[in-house]
Amino acid sequence: MPERKGQYTVTLSSRPTILGYAAVAGKKEGEGPLGRYFDTIFEDTTLGEKTWEKAESALQREVFTRAMNKAQLSPSQINYIFSGDLLNQNIASTFGIREFGVPLLGQFGACSTMAQTLALAAIFVDSGAADLCCAMTSSHFCTAERQFRFPLEYGGQRPQTSQWTATAAGAAVVGMGGGGIRIAEVCIGKIMDMGITDANNMGAAMAPAAADTLTSFFQDTATGPENYDLIVTGDLSAVGCDLLRELMNRQGIDLGTRHTDCGLLMYDREKQDVHAGGSGCGCSASILCSYLLGKMERKELNNILFVGTGALMSPTSSQQGESIPGIAHLVHLVTQ
Repeated sequence: MPERKGQYTVTLSSRPTILGYAAVAGKKEGEGPLGRYFDTIFEDTTLGEKTWEKAESALQREVFTRAMNKAQLSPSQINYIFSGDLLNQNIASTFGIREFGVPLLGQFGACSTMAQTLALAAIFVDSGAADLCCAMTSSHFCTAERQFRFPLEYGGQRPQTSQWTATAAGAAVVGMGGGGIRIAEVCIGKIMDMGITDANNMGAAMAPAAADTLTSFFQDTATGPENYDLIVTGDLSAVGCDLLRELMNRQGIDLGTRHTDCGLLMYDREKQDVHAGGSGCGCSASILCSYLLGKMERKELNNILFVGTGALMSPTSSQQGESIPGIAHLVHLVTQ
């Protein structure tokens, strides 16, 4: 059963297991350093659909189907899907998985959505409320740009602080039994708002939330960076990572070489025009559900902290001059 540890952390005493996982990505992501780890790379960003929004729904269908197959399960065996995306009313998720007939708990955590859905799936399984859950999310460069910034046809110039929203999706099936990768603890983050209003500088908006959640987790568990093989955030990219290190150093915590960020892992910033790095729900989700979990399966990593970071803005809030609140959720993963 889940048990509180400290103020913000929940220990999952049964340590639910990731039974299967999958990741799919677009052409630009496939051309990056981690391209060989994705299950499928789509050369056409429309995935044969009439709109980019329909294409993102297709990403969710594809990644869910692949995760089910790898877990050797059918959709009818899944008790709940936890899924979300960046689009208004989570339409990529809703229309993407409606054909499967599985109960859905839609989520919005912006780029923190994979950590949020994985945390909730694990809590449901550990508590006995479910036997099998699927945690998943997606993003698409074209849908995000159209909704949050400018239509692509506008040809607007992107500042160097901006990040490239990944066209990608990730899914993980959570249940009990067997060996493999287990979810030991989760730490749910607080909303942090430092007054950032620039939608092209999300790293700065999210870094304080990442620092707060990591600090809370270390305090709750009486641990530090040295206790983990890797601490991976997503997606702070270059600007946000520098700010995170500065904020952690102020707390007397040195992340050292144990920290990396999915926004920096996804693309080759010297060869690919992504400015500060990657972002989007699908960025950290696809990297977790391919590269990172693969390394854990091979026992190259045994004990990691996955910290999803999200900028909780909407087109309406940005147009009204609101600041961009940030949030970060942490999932502690260990091998058996």
